[in-house]
Amino acid sequence: MAPHDVVVVIDVLRSFSTAAYAFAAGAGLIYPVETIAAARRLQAAMPDALTTGAVGGGDPIPGFDFGNTPTAFQNLRLENRPLIQSTAAGARGITRFNQVRALFAGSLVCARATATAITALNPSEVTFVITGEWVDRDGDEDIACADYLAALLNGMNPDPVRYEQRVRDSDFGRRFLAEDNPNLPASDLELCAVADRFDFTMQASRWHDHMVLRRVLPGSANR
Repeated sequence: MAPHDVVVVIDVLRSFSTAAYAFAAGAGLIYPVETIAAARRLQAAMPDALTTGAVGGGDPIPGFDFGNTPTAFQNLRLENRPLIQSTAAGARGITRFNQVRALFAGSLVCARATATAITALNPSEVTFVITGEWVDRDGDEDIACADYLAALLNGMNPDPVRYEQRVRDSDFGRRFLAEDNPNLPASDLELCAVADRFDFTMQASRWHDHMVLRRVLPGSANR
């Protein structure tokens, strides 16, 4: 991909919401990887790492410690353990970017902190990458997050409730409310549709030939 100034790869349901809750539970570095095979190779080299992920549609990956579900990280204490993440949208999407000044994993739960970190960088351009658009999904959960971020970056103070509702009303959001798939629990939707729950952002960068996410407080983002 061509170089960009600042890029936010957004996956509200659920990759980067799951990552945020994992950081809140005390995860160390999070390693998003493009494929399940790459995740297994990395875990072989990092036996202390935990794994989280899902295939397209949301079913958990067999043999992984966790599915792609923020509910699983509630009330956990990960004690700085690294986490390897493989998902069909967010994790795969963020690995595609290399030549950028600053790269962020975007979700509604970290939106205001992400906007604050981006503003401090005084970027010439901010690119939002929507990962939730599929042939059978409108991706409006991610577009809502992008719209909220854009409003914040433009100096506005929007009511987050309308964006939270758009996450619930999106094509994929409604699947969590159908209660016909145990791998799409309603609790995940409620955890993902809470704007600004956390005061940190998630900044991505290449480190030792791997993409990593770091929990970063606004004001300390890498320039």
